[in-house]
Amino acid sequence: MLGHGAGGGLGAPDLVAATEVARAAGVTVALVEQPYRVAGRRSPAPAGQLDAAWVAVAGQLRAGALDGLPLIAGGRSSGARVACRTAAETRAIAVLCLAFPLHAPGRPDKTRLGELEAVAVPVLIVQGESDPFGMPPPGPQREVVRLRGNHALRSDAAGLREAVRSWLERSLSTTA
Repeated sequence: MLGHGAGGGLGAPDLVAATEVARAAGVTVALVEQPYRVAGRRSPAPAGQLDAAWVAVAGQLRAGALDGLPLIAGGRSSGARVACRTAAETRAIAVLCLAFPLHAPGRPDKTRLGELEAVAVPVLIVQGESDPFGMPPPGPQREVVRLRGNHALRSDAAGLREAVRSWLERSLSTTA
């Protein structure tokens, strides 16, 4: 289950690449568009509304198309934050973060590290090494792959694909 960033949509190159890699590995992928985007608004809803919508979609998928399957939650930027904040509630077995916004540009004193540290399952963060939103640190269950480029993650598509492929392979082997 993958979600988009605050200002973008489901066609973001890194989301498309992650989706293609997952599908090639035999993983069913549900791309989730947040209600504010469906309504045609460009500004994201408050975090609580984003999280509630995400949890509702996860519940519907678990009751239908994904019944009985393990859930890997994830997304790019804001979508990654939503996946982290809701990982326990959605019973995700792992979280994929593409360009996690650790802090607002120029505001490294106000981090969102707590959102990452609250996740109790394995996390992969794929981050551009010159991302103005910062570089999250690795942790006990948190792998960080640094790629050439910035927040858009467009500079190293092959590196992104390999990072996601390798991590998915490891993540899925532990659920078999």
